[in-house]
Amino acid sequence: MTGWRVLLTRPTEESAALAATLSESAIFSSSLPLLEIEELPATAEQQAVFRHLDRYCAVITVSKPAARFALQRLDQAPSQPWFSVGAATAQVLAEHGLDVSYPPDGDDSEALLDLPQLRDAIARPNARVLILRGEGGRELLAERLRDLGASVDYLELYRRFLPAYAAGTLMQRIQVERLNGLVVSSGQGFLHLQALAGPDWPQVTQLPLFVPSPRVAEMARAAGASKVVDCRGANAAALLVALRSFAEPTL
Repeated sequence: MTGWRVLLTRPTEESAALAATLSESAIFSSSLPLLEIEELPATAEQQAVFRHLDRYCAVITVSKPAARFALQRLDQAPSQPWFSVGAATAQVLAEHGLDVSYPPDGDDSEALLDLPQLRDAIARPNARVLILRGEGGRELLAERLRDLGASVDYLELYRRFLPAYAAGTLMQRIQVERLNGLVVSSGQGFLHLQALAGPDWPQVTQLPLFVPSPRVAEMARAAGASKVVDCRGANAAALLVALRSFAEPTL
């Protein structure tokens, strides 16, 4: 067993899969999901977008929920290239036969924007891109795509919310299970961590915090986190590399 005892904050099923991978490397983890996913009701606007996907030269999915909910609404296989921010989301799409590309290094908007396949897809007059996402998020991605000359539309398929926990739940879990590291997988996950901490936030900021991207790292440091580790990815492999490279705490 290593010295790490980390808190996982992804939705329940994702935390369970990540915990199993960490256990294989003798890393203890505890799960406290800080994101729950709720599908938004289908609307006439959604249906119209999916009927006319041929208007877009590229479709970008920003998460696994976005990919799953989009697949439920597809009546036929799309012809244009699809893109995802990370490998896990790409796998969901690829399993349904979609032509999907993703950055091999880094699960973030910056890495996706540097992907040659995406640059090629939008290198045409009147390029139009669709971003499939939850409520809010990935504004930088749209801004940069517009800077590159593409017009961008959003289609929101789900919302994320913080599950109801009693006051003090986070610090109690940290103390009872002697946790010495925290893991968040998105900017919203970080905001929910901060919200759940409440008045205990100054104490929470003293623990190593593993985040998926430079953007979330910047958010965490601005909020007072003192030991932020950018994993440059939200997948298990990226987290394992970060845990092994950061100074391991002693038991």
